[in-house]
Amino acid sequence: MEKVSFVIDDAVASIIRAPLVTPFRIATGQHDELENVFLRLCAGDGICGYGEAAVATHITGETVAETLDNLESAACALRGRRISDPVAVCREFAPAFAGNHAGLAALEMAVLDLSARLQGIPFHRLFTPLVQNAPAFSFATDITVVIGTVEQARQTARDFAQRGFKTFKIKVGADEGIDLERVLAVREAAPGCEIVLDANMGFNATRMLAFLERLDAGGARPALLEQPVPKDDWEGLCAITRALEGSGILVCADESVGSIAAARRAIEMNAVSAINIKFMKSGILDGAEIARLAVESGKRLMLGAMMESSLAITASAHFAAGLGCIDFIDLDTTFFLSGAMAHSPYLDASGRFDLSAAAPGIGVEPEFP
Repeated sequence: MEKVSFVIDDAVASIIRAPLVTPFRIATGQHDELENVFLRLCAGDGICGYGEAAVATHITGETVAETLDNLESAACALRGRRISDPVAVCREFAPAFAGNHAGLAALEMAVLDLSARLQGIPFHRLFTPLVQNAPAFSFATDITVVIGTVEQARQTARDFAQRGFKTFKIKVGADEGIDLERVLAVREAAPGCEIVLDANMGFNATRMLAFLERLDAGGARPALLEQPVPKDDWEGLCAITRALEGSGILVCADESVGSIAAARRAIEMNAVSAINIKFMKSGILDGAEIARLAVESGKRLMLGAMMESSLAITASAHFAAGLGCIDFIDLDTTFFLSGAMAHSPYLDASGRFDLSAAAPGIGVEPEFP
């Protein structure tokens, strides 16, 4: 990453809320509204950088109150400070966010956004491509089919297929019988679509493999299976990966890999064939290192999100464009929001991002209360 020197004249952390169009239900819980912590850092010339912490207590155990406290402390420490090496500053503050990686992601996002804006470059320019012929500035996200009824799954697939979506990520793990019907309903409503299954730790290895056999018999083989077992069940992940070798189904770690150390473990054990990177699990800088490890070991990559607004979602899209090595894009949460925070300037109604003409920084400026 390039360096630029600047002084932070003002720093503010605040909670921002946004309504959801519909509850976002997964096997381990649900979101009923967006309630995230945002950080704004402003330089002397009035240019500001922004960061977002999307707190998913039911997944990570982090809380909004804890995250706000950590970001307010960081804001206090940053006011009046000259920044000559943005990455070094992010690394310096990382220990203060141990156990609060969503807060760390917000800090890194704001510092790097401000740096990019002051340099006059888009956010994706801060990341070094990890593969040849990168970056790719245009790519499509999947759309999530949340836990619900069979008819709701069918209607979601029908509506989004008509808008141009090609990949459907179906949440499973609450009720196997209904889940089977829901997946088959999506296949029927959107024939030819690519299916991703996300169990959010809702199965064990034996039940997951049996479920996949039933799906296969129904003509609905997924391209990727995300986090089928509890995050500490490494033996279960290994067993599923071995059983599915040669099947064309990738096994992807999500909750199991929230750090560089966990990524190394997954790779060394050959526990999975893919890894899901999320800023809110690992932070941004460590997320880039996880991507490098995955590419070097031949693992595929997915880029996902918690319940994030257009700010963090657009930052993740820049990350994908800059690294150029993401195989599965799962950056769809703005489609579950209403209001101003649902709009990304580089995402259209069909789920396609285009950052080929991106402005400096991330390109999203949330309104602070």
